[in-house]
Amino acid sequence: MTSSAHAALVAHLLEYSVRTGDFTLKSGKKSHWFIDAKQTTCRAAGMLLVADAALEVIPADVTAIGGLTMGADAVAFGIAAIAASRGRPLRSFSVRKEVKDHGGGGRIAGALRPGDRVVITEDAVTRGVSMLEAAQVVRTEGEAEAVLLLPVVDRGGTVEAMAAEYGLPLRALVTAPDLGFPYEG
Repeated sequence: MTSSAHAALVAHLLEYSVRTGDFTLKSGKKSHWFIDAKQTTCRAAGMLLVADAALEVIPADVTAIGGLTMGADAVAFGIAAIAASRGRPLRSFSVRKEVKDHGGGGRIAGALRPGDRVVITEDAVTRGVSMLEAAQVVRTEGEAEAVLLLPVVDRGGTVEAMAAEYGLPLRALVTAPDLGFPYEG
């Protein structure tokens, strides 16, 4: 991605999404910094910055973008909408955390189709477990192929190796070191 797009996204994340102090992460680990990336992905300017950066790295043959709800929703929907305004149709979807037992059922909600080539996204990842779970659901329930993991922020530094075990490339838009912090995976 261009250095100016990257720098603008980093600046937005630092202004709106990064907090310092004493935090307990989902894993139970302690950290002196926390990122609430939704403070970027849910603001119009942030959506544009995320989409600019993402659309530079999303392969041309990708047809859909989504991931595990809630972290992926704003990212996927924002990128798909902005891509459409630029003449690049991408459908978006969410992977539910559990099976819905009424209506259409299942774990996938949205516009995913069998045969889609999919980017799995997330606002921020430490270990990447939710992205890999979403990729598995896309494959088994959606009959589609995940081709790239694309978190807005990789704060852990271990996701790439785990993704490689599943044959999936990872392309984080921003890393913890980009934000001035060490990885905490």
